[in-house]
Parts: sequence; structure tokens; C-alpha cells
Amino acid sequence: MSSQLLLVLAPSWSATTARLQRYARAAGDTWQAVGPEMPATLGRAGLAWGRGLHPAMAGAAKREGDGRAPAGIFALTGLFGYGADDGRFRLPYVTARPGLKCVDDPASRHYNCLVDAADQTPDWSSCEDMLRADARYEIGAVVAHNHAPAHPGAGSCVFLHVWESPTTPTAGCTALGRDDMFEIARWLDGARQPRLVQLPDDAYARLQGPWDLPRR
Repeated sequence: MSSQLLLVLAPSWSATTARLQRYARAAGDTWQAVGPEMPATLGRAGLAWGRGLHPAMAGAAKREGDGRAPAGIFALTGLFGYGADDGRFRLPYVTARPGLKCVDDPASRHYNCLVDAADQTPDWSSCEDMLRADARYEIGAVVAHNHAPAHPGAGSCVFLHVWESPTTPTAGCTALGRDDMFEIARWLDGARQPRLVQLPDDAYARLQGPWDLPRR
């Protein structure tokens, strides 16, 4: 059972900004808020249902290149960043290197995977560089959307990462201020099976009980 949760709520499906609240619970207990609410930015086209731990949902589904962040329940499986692991992370951590890529080509056998190009014969026509010239990926977390197995074209390379600005949307990720992103990365604990839940307010009101989500 998960005992760590990041709850991201947006005012509508088309919203590009949201608020994130951390929650934790002991076994058999209710969710308790941890720390203050944090502002976040979403995809330039808002939200659409992703492929995660939730059942299939009626409505628009996330697709590759649609500019939407995935809605639903997702595992948070790892961290990445520009620096070395400082020993304060409790999820698997990967240091970005020049060859580290996230493959977003649906035709590749590595679709929606982090790979080191030096260890592979590239079969992709497009990918994301994980070592960027800006600070977007200075610290980030991997969101297990469309994961194991990945369905070609259902969306890839979805992360929590550092925002460009509080009003600049993403290509389909969820972004936060640098200090908030570092705080989240050091709080997440793999032993507690951390989850990300992203929903617009109307879907949260409908699913809070059935999905055992925190009360607001």
C-alpha cells in the first residue's frame, strides 16, 4: 500500500497551472497533509487521461505530442538530475550524462525509456536529451505513465521537473519551482511506494471516495 502521495489538482481539463500537496499516512490511517501547497505548471494543452494504476476512464486520452499532462494515478519510480547522488535520495537516482536520452519515437523498441546512447544502436528518430543546457532537468522524478509495457503513441517521457517560470506550461510534464522540486525529490521514499495523482477539480470531487484520496 502506498503511504506517500503527491496530489496535483487543476481548475479544469484545459488549465496549465495547478497546485500540488504532499500527503503521507501510516498503515490503516488516513492521509495527512505534509508541508505547504506548492504551485505547479502543466502541459500547454492541460490534462488528458494517462495510462497508469487507475482503471480505463471515459474521455480524452493522452497521446504523443498532444501537449497534455497525464491525469490519473501513477507510480513515481526514480529520480534524475545533473549532480551526483548526495545520499539524501530514497528513490533510484540517475545522473544525467551527455548520452542519456529519453526516447519519444513510438517506432523504437526503446519508446518511453531512458537509455544511454553509447550503449545502444539507436533505432529512434527522436529523443529528449536528459542533460540540457538549461535547468529544467537539474532535478526531476520519473512518472510511470504508459509504462511496462509502453503502448506506442500513448505518450512518453513524462516527468516532474523544474519549471521555466510559474506561468510557462510544459510539453506534457508537471513542473515546479527549483527549491520545491528538490524538496519533493528528497522527501520521496521508494519503500513507501510513492504515487502521483493528477486530476481536474471536477474529477477529483467524483473520484475522491472511490480512489481513497485525501479529503480537501
